[in-house]
Order: sequence, then structure tokens, then C-alpha cells
Amino acid sequence: MNAKLLSVLLAYPDEELIDALPELLQAAAELPRDERRTLEPVLDAIATTPLAALRRAYVETFDFDRRCGLHLTYHTHGDRRQRGLELVRLKRRYAEAGHPFEGSELPDYLPVMLEFASLRPEEGTALLASLRAPLELVRAALHDRGSLHAGVLDALCHALPQPTARQLEEARRLAEEGPPAELVGLEPFGAPELAEVGA
Repeated sequence: MNAKLLSVLLAYPDEELIDALPELLQAAAELPRDERRTLEPVLDAIATTPLAALRRAYVETFDFDRRCGLHLTYHTHGDRRQRGLELVRLKRRYAEAGHPFEGSELPDYLPVMLEFASLRPEEGTALLASLRAPLELVRAALHDRGSLHAGVLDALCHALPQPTARQLEEARRLAEEGPPAELVGLEPFGAPELAEVGA
């Protein structure tokens, strides 16, 4: 798995993405066959689609369709307090692996997790494998939409260990029920917790 490549392909399209296409094609060419084939339509679309259209499709997919959201703990915890605790744990996990979390995105954002996996492959792969249920949920939602980004999730899931029956069942449950609906806001958190997740 080239986690850095997958992270770039899931980021918001910009001029840098277009300029980096030759390097992206080279990186994809070095992947195992199954992973490479799933990324070919993605790279073809980047090469042949106007940037404005890529951006519009990205926003419609990831910003307006919750099923496709790339913040993985949202799918399992919704906006409940438990999600905030998971975000804190993720930040600590990054720090303990020698890569303190920095940036404006939350630590459960899939491109951030892939960046971490590119720096610490063993820890990053284990982390992504532990979130297989929401990954499968997002993957299925992208396929339902006919999104070009479905190939990125296919490549990622091909590179991870096979999901367990329990993970697949959890993905089915999440697809049927959606994230927990109980909204508790941020009030239950103390100041240290809020600071730790970047609020």
C-alpha cells in the first residue's frame, strides 16, 4: 500500500494535484496489480476532467453525503461524547508513535490517517484495520454514488487484512441505522479535553 498516494487522491482537488499527476502515475505503477487497477479510473479522471468539475464532484460527495464522510469515527459514534474521547485517543496514539498530530483537520480524517500510515506503516495499518467497518461503509456509499473515489477505498481495502465477519456485520448495521443520533454537543468535555482535540 502506498498510503501517501491514497491520501493525496482523497484530498480536495487543487492545482497541485494536477501538477503532481506524473508522480502519482509513477507511484501507482509500482503498486500490486489489484491496487493499481482500482486506481486507474481515478487517475484517468484527474487527467481528463476539468478541475472545477473535480472540485464540484468532491464537494457533492464528501461534504453533502454523510455516508461518504471521511471522518471515520463519526460513522460509529455520531456526535456523541464518545466520539470526542476517540479523537483524544487518536491524537495520543499519533504522539506515542512519534508523530504528534498537527493541522486543522480532526485526527479521524482518513487522509490524515493515511499520512500517518505513510510515516509509520505498521502502526498505521493496524489503526486502519481497526476501523474496517466505517471504511467498508464509506466504500459501499462511494460505489452507490458511482464516485471515482470508490477506487481509492478499493485500493486501501485490498491492502488491508481481510475484514472479519464481525466487522462486515458492523458495516451493514451502520449502513442500515446510520450513526448514533444522540447529540450532546461539547458541554460534557472539560477544557483539557477540548484543547486536546483542537476545539
